[in-house]
Amino acid sequence: MSLQDRIINHFTDHIQIHQESMNALCEVIEYAAQGIVSVLLADKKILCCGNGRSATCVQLFSSSMLNQFERDRPALPVIALTADTATITAIATDYSFSDVYAKQLRALGDSGDILLIYTDGDVNASLTKAISTAHEKGLMVIALSGRKGIALSMLLKETDINICVPSTSTARIQEVHVSITHCLCDLIDHQLFGG
Repeated sequence: MSLQDRIINHFTDHIQIHQESMNALCEVIEYAAQGIVSVLLADKKILCCGNGRSATCVQLFSSSMLNQFERDRPALPVIALTADTATITAIATDYSFSDVYAKQLRALGDSGDILLIYTDGDVNASLTKAISTAHEKGLMVIALSGRKGIALSMLLKETDINICVPSTSTARIQEVHVSITHCLCDLIDHQLFGG
């Protein structure tokens, strides 16, 4: 296979999984956006986490909410639990990496907030503890996942939302997570600020 054929395959796979995700996930993405807007209208906040490359989606979402997505508007209260490297490394050193999000959630999360998690694989200990802590504190969980994260659904409550990309490819899951993040940002802005 030539290098150009490999490029064509990447674009073809990208288009195919986006089409499948659009058909399968429109309703659940809409529901998640409505949930986030309800929380924001109640003067609550969104706390986000994800490991590795999924942390980039966390920061994409938080920066789009705190600053702007595609238009000037007031900042929205979103905290990226992945962004404070001093805190993360302190918790990982003094306790364990599995506590890096749960410890922050215990301090920053309030009943009625939302925990938004991103995972392109299975759920590891840090995300498992974050979900458990969110439930203990009365937070709803919205998860962006993929078919590799089968164990995730066992951790979620009926009131939580799992936006599960219908793929096992890490690259394709991440690409769709970026598109879903853009959809969420657009839907949130539209519901809160019109247009």
